[in-house]
Amino acid sequence: MEIAITPVSLNIAPQLPDQSVIGPEGYKLLITFLVVAAILLGFLIGKRIKKNKNYTRFRPVRKKTRIETTLEKNRVYFPDYLTLSIRNTGSSDVDIDRPLVVFESFLVKRNFRLKGIDGYHFYPLYLEAGKAHHLRIDLSRFYLYDKHLKRFSKITVVISSMQGKILSKKSLMVRKTLFR
Repeated sequence: MEIAITPVSLNIAPQLPDQSVIGPEGYKLLITFLVVAAILLGFLIGKRIKKNKNYTRFRPVRKKTRIETTLEKNRVYFPDYLTLSIRNTGSSDVDIDRPLVVFESFLVKRNFRLKGIDGYHFYPLYLEAGKAHHLRIDLSRFYLYDKHLKRFSKITVVISSMQGKILSKKSLMVRKTLFR
């Protein structure tokens, strides 16, 4: 009995992909890239047009709501009261929400909402076109509430509509500071 030994050759060469696999052709890849780029460009241009203030498509015609606000104090420094005057100069009526009084220092702000005076609540206020409203804000009520408010150097009054849109913002310096 004879055993024949034949040498076995091992094929250790790396496997190459078959030549029959075909990838995307150049024009199909280019068309796909152009379609994606066109969609992104259209999306960006659409957002930019909507941000533009002159863009009036799909926006209803609104009447102008303009108010003029003046804020005056009775003394140059450490006033006792402030006088707030609101005049509707627009062509439509406006609902005014409760004014926000902000006492400001360098790093600290304290916010207060006004309801009215002398126990009368007249906010929200309906102000017709061409009409005016005057309010005297007594600062001693705030100072009695918190004595540290006397140290605050700036008072800001913010007037907003009932829809939340800020119509006016006026500020006064009530103490002498290094900056003013």
